[in-house]
Amino acid sequence: MIDVVESLILDLLQWLASGEKSYDQVMDAWRTSCPRLPVWEDANERGLVSKVHANGRSVVRITPSGVALLEKHNRAPAASLREKVARRAPDEGR
Repeated sequence: MIDVVESLILDLLQWLASGEKSYDQVMDAWRTSCPRLPVWEDANERGLVSKVHANGRSVVRITPSGVALLEKHNRAPAASLREKVARRAPDEGR
């Protein structure tokens, strides 16, 4: 059984799979001061998301590891997203 934080991380990844979001959008939706729900922090530390600078702003994107986790839990994004994520340069925007 998936624990609460893991389930919320999967929700975050699915949300990002629909398209990159601004860092501010992500923080508004996912930052928490509750030490028992470190969704953003855990996803970031595990390399499931990345914060990059693109078009003059900070954006958050799902990483190949994030896509793989979604697939592992049968929450796979569209094949076109997997291909797009895989084509990004590892240091793109850093």
